[in-house]
Amino acid sequence: MPSKNSSAAATPRAPAGYPALLAQIKQRIGASRLRAALSVNRELNLLYWSIGRDILARQDRQGWGAKIVDRLAADLTRLFPEMRGFSARNLKYMRAFAQTWPDAEIVQQLVAQLPWGHNLRLIDAVKTASEREWYARQALQHGWSRNVLVHQIESGLYARQGRALTNFSRTLPAQQSELAQQIVKDPYAFDFLSLSPQAKGRDLELGLIDHLRSLIMELGKGFAFVGNQYRLEIGGEDYFIDLLFYHLHLRCFVAFELKMEEFKPEFAGKMNFYLSAIDDTLRHADDRPTIGIVLCKSRNRIVVEYALRDSLKPLGVAEYKLCAALPARLRKQLPTAADLKPLREDA
Repeated sequence: MPSKNSSAAATPRAPAGYPALLAQIKQRIGASRLRAALSVNRELNLLYWSIGRDILARQDRQGWGAKIVDRLAADLTRLFPEMRGFSARNLKYMRAFAQTWPDAEIVQQLVAQLPWGHNLRLIDAVKTASEREWYARQALQHGWSRNVLVHQIESGLYARQGRALTNFSRTLPAQQSELAQQIVKDPYAFDFLSLSPQAKGRDLELGLIDHLRSLIMELGKGFAFVGNQYRLEIGGEDYFIDLLFYHLHLRCFVAFELKMEEFKPEFAGKMNFYLSAIDDTLRHADDRPTIGIVLCKSRNRIVVEYALRDSLKPLGVAEYKLCAALPARLRKQLPTAADLKPLREDA
């Protein structure tokens, strides 16, 4: 029989509704901790910006030399030993931070919201003010990690975003056409693939499916994968779409056809056929018209413009770029996937 003390120490039975209360408080505490972390990050960025602005002002306007940064780093480290970030190197970054973003309003509303590491990458890797602000806004809007931000900068996303040749402005309502245009790129960077010169279109498709996570990151936020070689039965015959996605923000299907050759006008006709079939067989009443994108190894702008001119369906044409394949001489010296498989299984 349990003792009186052990009975008193036992956890009392929870009343009705207690689990829901605990879940609510847990969620509230988590949200509060996140807000606190974001607030600390913002305040730290603003502190760094103000320190950088002060250093910049004294050096530019009062002629202080570069060695003042080393002395300031030593003094701040001595005065605040519990705080990291006051190295001479970081103080120089603070100066560059203030020089890069002279507008206090943009700092407060935009870049102060980003982690300090993101800001360092923007300073180091992006050279023009408009491009730097664009990447900062995209990183904040989409919640990019530092690695994703670096990848997007290195792939030249700013120069590729919204550059595909399309007829969206004529075939879609104005608000949807602007958003649709922004989700397509030219060229698409499939640099996570390395295909031999003898590869066929099916090899490209299978390579993209094998790297689906990388593919979706390249396509951009909002794409949900539906299937590859997606089967449509039309008039008693089977037809297959290379890649089919649903875009959560546009609220429509997006079909991709992959061509390892230069764009030909008949590609647009085939995509028109697919779009009509998708709209009739898959599209729900609340969905918007399906969009078709033809991805080609190359395209002639004038040929594309003629091919899209009279189409009543929303179509786009873009190029893609692959990672350059290794020369045959080097490929022979490297282990194959079969060679590495036993090592991966033992790991």
